[in-house]
Amino acid sequence: MIQHHVRVYKADEPLPREEQLAWKIATVASETIEPTAEVTDMVINRVIDNAAVAVASIGRAPVLAARAQAESHRVSTGGRGASVFASPQLTSPEWAAWANGVAVRELDYHDTFLAAEYSHPGDNIPAILAVAQHLGRTGEELLRGIVTGYEIQVDLVKAISLHKHKIDHVAHLGPSAAAGIGTLLGLPTETIYQAIGQALHTTTATRQSRKGEISTWKAHAPAFAGKMAVEAVDRALRGQTSPSPIYEGEDGVIAWLLDGPTASYTVPLPAAGEARLGILDTYTKEHSAEYQAQAWIDLARKLGQQYPALRDPANVVSAVLHTSHHTHYVIGSGSGDPQKYDPTASRETLDHSIPYIFTVALQDGAWDHAGSYSPERAGRPDTVALWHKVTTLEDAEWTRRYHSNDPAEKAFGGRVEIELTNGTRIVDEIAVADAHPLGARPFAREQYVQKFRTLAAGVLHDDETERFLALAARLPELAPQELLSLTVTPLTDPALAHPTPRGIF
Repeated sequence: MIQHHVRVYKADEPLPREEQLAWKIATVASETIEPTAEVTDMVINRVIDNAAVAVASIGRAPVLAARAQAESHRVSTGGRGASVFASPQLTSPEWAAWANGVAVRELDYHDTFLAAEYSHPGDNIPAILAVAQHLGRTGEELLRGIVTGYEIQVDLVKAISLHKHKIDHVAHLGPSAAAGIGTLLGLPTETIYQAIGQALHTTTATRQSRKGEISTWKAHAPAFAGKMAVEAVDRALRGQTSPSPIYEGEDGVIAWLLDGPTASYTVPLPAAGEARLGILDTYTKEHSAEYQAQAWIDLARKLGQQYPALRDPANVVSAVLHTSHHTHYVIGSGSGDPQKYDPTASRETLDHSIPYIFTVALQDGAWDHAGSYSPERAGRPDTVALWHKVTTLEDAEWTRRYHSNDPAEKAFGGRVEIELTNGTRIVDEIAVADAHPLGARPFAREQYVQKFRTLAAGVLHDDETERFLALAARLPELAPQELLSLTVTPLTDPALAHPTPRGIF
């Protein structure tokens, strides 16, 4: 890896294009590199993972609304169209990226990478896949595009914090998806450079979408970034240019949205000819919840099984989760959000409440992507009583481990201290989720396939489930027509049972 120094340049301090971060990213994206066998295998895993969570969400209101919007647009003249999950219609690639992006993101259940910033690198796949389908590209070309999307997002996430300044993590997704599309299409560095600049410029947003009364926009935000990436590449192909330098400019992203005019970052990017291994640093979710909740769910269900008395609020005085800065302030009691303890809160808000998630996992000994968020489950009196006894507290050591670059000590969990009414204290801790590469039960192909089958049960016919899995397993070999079939047809069309209100389109 090459460590690139990035800083702000004044207007009278010219920065050659070749020295700009966007150009260096584009250089990585424009080089043809054959993925390693391990990387290829992981890309297939994540295609399966994305499809699994999309299948589980196809009947949810935000997904149906995004699908209806996509179906309102005919296939554009430049290609044959792209598929939308659960829809019999093809649409233009930017709208397929939109609809499928919402489906993938809706349940907060796909892969993750956490470093200086947060991210869900699987959000790259819908946009890159849509363009591949529309333009008749092969599975091999799609594979290379996805590898680039993951690589660029991981490298940006390792170096540049967005949340520190309340900028949403989709600001790293627009550039990574544009870069991935550039690799897919074999575009020159100049074209990808322009697309990256536009994609970044149009996808910066605040983190209010993940705070307070969290709305359905949480699922739409990355889908919008993917849609913008498709449109940015289209404009760049037509010779249109972007703000420059987009990162380093005096009035650019770093100077005014991030660490300010005196800021500097060191961004790692692969050297020429170096394998793109970024996807191997990422990890998926066993549970449908914000990633910082994954390890806590595993610990809570273990404790509930070991100590059944913990499930009854009458036996518990308090449960304090000593954890990282992020967990405490974003999804914990340190946020100051009363919604974190509101039994009538939206699914999106409950998904970002670690006190709620820990309580339900403790009582149920399990976590369900639908039932654990139901109004009936959230409103259960014994749950509400126990829930209000669960708080979080930042612990400097867990914050340090959260930000560590050493995989052996990186941690997303913490230590729980529970005081019982009989005077007993129970203390336990967990560093990473069971499904994490360093966890108790790391996910491999078998687990990804099982996740798909579990989430597809009752939604797809068994034959359709196995068709998709067999197709995905052959990703590098897929011909263009086969790639168009990398979608699913459900047993019943949820759009018929749940028609969405009409919009403008």
